[in-house]
Amino acid sequence: MNSHAKRWITGVIAVPILFVVILYGPPLLFSAVIAFFVVGGAVEYNSMVFKEKYYWEKTEGLVIAFLIPLAAYLGGVQLMFATVTFSFIIVFLLFLMRMKNGPADFTSLAKVVFGFMYAPLLISYVIPLRSSDHGITWVFFVIIAAFVGDSSAFYAGRSMGKTKLMPMVSGGKTVAGAIGSIVGTMVGCVVFKLMFFHDLPVIHAVILGFLVSIVGQLGDLCESSLKRISMVKDSGYILPGHGGILDRVDSLTFMIPFVYYYSVLVVR
Repeated sequence: MNSHAKRWITGVIAVPILFVVILYGPPLLFSAVIAFFVVGGAVEYNSMVFKEKYYWEKTEGLVIAFLIPLAAYLGGVQLMFATVTFSFIIVFLLFLMRMKNGPADFTSLAKVVFGFMYAPLLISYVIPLRSSDHGITWVFFVIIAAFVGDSSAFYAGRSMGKTKLMPMVSGGKTVAGAIGSIVGTMVGCVVFKLMFFHDLPVIHAVILGFLVSIVGQLGDLCESSLKRISMVKDSGYILPGHGGILDRVDSLTFMIPFVYYYSVLVVR
């Protein structure tokens, strides 16, 4: 079976389940699903940056990756940030203790901290986002924006893309694709607003469409840079035809917290 067929089969199975969980799942179930993706992403991250070594650091990262969405479920953003803050202190102290046995590699500490600040923290924002006013609608808003942006970038890049956007980071990204993503996302956000999000002013839909497209593409490029540095093609293989979890949520990692704070600080 070719990768394109696997991609469609995975999508047909996973997307309806995800939509049902978002629409009808109780907060505990929704948070558990997010925790699954977060921990899975942390496993992929550990595999890329630590390879076969640093078992203690890998364990630290996985434990914290589980605790962050748990904190988001139990106490929202405030408890989530408390967990991140004390996790940083604890891993630094554990690093200090390991120095008793001789010089330690400071980059291992930096990799652990970056690991739980990246996917676990950024993705976990979707938990308080869903619990906010119009939360379910906001979650679908982000998903639609990411999907439309990726699709627009793909077709615009394939039909008109000649100039590479950042060839040293991602060979497939083009300037035409980036512009197509911005235009497509803006249109998609406005259409979504008109159909499902009547309380959101049109101007905010337009602004969000423009900004989240840029933010999402930056998230995509950052994940590509992580893979390039780690010299891997895909972050993992848990999703047949799609690569790894981080490959699927690359743009969402930046879009989710951006939309959360925009909805809290700007739209209200």
